[in-house]
Amino acid sequence: MKFYIATDHAGLNLKDYTVELLKKKGHEVIDLGPFNKDRVDYPDYAIKVCNAVLADKEAHGVLICGSGIGMSMAANRHHGIRAALCHDAYTATVARGHNDANVLCYGERVVGYGVAESILDAWIAGGFDGGRHLDRVNKIEAIKV
Repeated sequence: MKFYIATDHAGLNLKDYTVELLKKKGHEVIDLGPFNKDRVDYPDYAIKVCNAVLADKEAHGVLICGSGIGMSMAANRHHGIRAALCHDAYTATVARGHNDANVLCYGERVVGYGVAESILDAWIAGGFDGGRHLDRVNKIEAIKV
């Protein structure tokens, strides 16, 4: 799998861990920053990842901030992005299976390294279930406000 990943200053440690973990598991990772703990604004990095995922439909995004909430809110402003804030393997599994999520969000202040790994493993193992869920995803995609 190919992943575009970014964070803000509050998620830098978990981003760096996630990048190395994904690479170790054999995945392609494009790190869109930041690369130090200087204060940055999470929407700027959500935009980078979302634009990359929209341009590379087979790829997935990972966005990390302190809580994951800001990143998920900013990401979901992009038509075609279905960003899921996940706190455990179950929410990652459902996000992929039922919602065809293409961007994974979590927070460094909320999940530890072990939980982040279990979230990633569930995300990678999962796939969209289609069926009755496809109608719901299509309704999400049809929303224009």
